[in-house]
Amino acid sequence: MINIALPKGRLGEKAYGIFEQAGFECPSIHEESRKLIFENAEKGVRYFWVKPSDVVIYVERGAADIGIAGKDIILEYQPDIYELADLGIGKCRMAVAAKKDFVDRRDRTLRVATKFPNIAKSYYASLSREIDIIKLNGSIELAPILGLSDVIVDIVETGKTLLENDLEPKSDIVPISARLVSNKVSYKFKNERIRGICEQINEVLKARA
Repeated sequence: MINIALPKGRLGEKAYGIFEQAGFECPSIHEESRKLIFENAEKGVRYFWVKPSDVVIYVERGAADIGIAGKDIILEYQPDIYELADLGIGKCRMAVAAKKDFVDRRDRTLRVATKFPNIAKSYYASLSREIDIIKLNGSIELAPILGLSDVIVDIVETGKTLLENDLEPKSDIVPISARLVSNKVSYKFKNERIRGICEQINEVLKARA
């Protein structure tokens, strides 16, 4: 049985659609219920829904053999896992945003509000820019508006939320999309099964391209 961690929500549903199209369907997943684990013994797959940021933890620690995680989560947590494929879904970008009239004054420490402190630190370290990280868990856009921070580092999809809050993207850090990831031990001992799933998924992705 291959254990597959799917992120709860729209991204996970899209990812499951790819698995289904690749021939690894599990009909019970469509039933209205509060169940979190679904399996199809005939196909040898067991799916379970987890919080998106937890997928890499389940995969790294071996509770899941493979999973679907956003590139943002992989970069932030830097888990010891294999990245097998870019599914090309959940596309967005990690960006720096600020008030429209913001000018970065290099003579003082830049205050950066973000849910992604490691990504922010790496980005600004590459620019040799001194920063003060303010870790927030939600409503990041409020930080520059209320003077808590100078800029934010966050995921930007359309930019509409920024615009509605009188903010704008200032620079892109990295493109983001959903990735198929694998536990390293599972990849060694269940290599044939996992590679078979990868090949089928790649066929689906080619057909969609």
